[in-house]
Amino acid sequence: MATKRIAIQVPVHPWYRDHCFDHRVIFPAVEAMQLLALTVQTAYPAVDVRFMHQSRFNKFLEIPPNSVTLDVVVELEQEGNEQVCASLLSKKTLKTMTRMTSHCELSFIAGSSQTSLDVTMEMICSTDSSREVAAERVYRELVPFGPAYRTLYGQLFLDTTSAQGTLQAPDLPHVSPDLIGSPFPLDGAMHAACVHGQQLVDFIPFPVGFATRNIYAPTLAGERYLTQVHLQSQTADELVYDLLIVDQKKQIRETITGLRMRDVSGGRVRPPAWIQGVPGKNNGGTE
Repeated sequence: MATKRIAIQVPVHPWYRDHCFDHRVIFPAVEAMQLLALTVQTAYPAVDVRFMHQSRFNKFLEIPPNSVTLDVVVELEQEGNEQVCASLLSKKTLKTMTRMTSHCELSFIAGSSQTSLDVTMEMICSTDSSREVAAERVYRELVPFGPAYRTLYGQLFLDTTSAQGTLQAPDLPHVSPDLIGSPFPLDGAMHAACVHGQQLVDFIPFPVGFATRNIYAPTLAGERYLTQVHLQSQTADELVYDLLIVDQKKQIRETITGLRMRDVSGGRVRPPAWIQGVPGKNNGGTE
């Protein structure tokens, strides 16, 4: 098993300041995946980084106030010729030692996707719903991010097991968008899962990892997409979703299976009372 570490200075774009949680600016998980994919593609050109496996978002990477760059380390472990495990690390120097903290981990496996497009297309259903929530209210009360990360557009449709909505990718520049696409649509799709989950649990469900992510065609800045998330399982402390993003022609752009959502606030942040509980099918309305 070959291991290498690469030090990287990440430019802190102004729009990162819109990605906040619990009064801290957090480096977005979608950006961490972009950075790992770009690093793996450069180091191992034979690996197709559109297919990601066994992701873990271990710990928030906080962006300090007024910083213009973020110093990180990407660790790459090659397992044979077909798999590369990538980790995003930060380094803190103490008096007697250097501590490395892992923030995001991904595996990239050579070869094609194992997900069936035919099966995935069955997830695209009608917009029959028991509740509608305006995107403006989502970002005002449920996912309080700043303007750059308010990717949901129009109405978000919710029922007992799924959420469906429209995504608008902001027209912002990005490094190598043709590699795995704009990070914003996927971020917005996870917002849909977060909102759906707030109906079911008394915490804010935040993504902590997934089983697979398959990118069939990169999403692009300025374009509009549809997303649908489906609840696959629920326990007292975790929700698991599958999600997909399709374009206006209903062509699948990307899917995630086994998206794990948990409380990351230690119980300090909870959903507002009005979103709690899933209304009956005949009790719908617009909120």
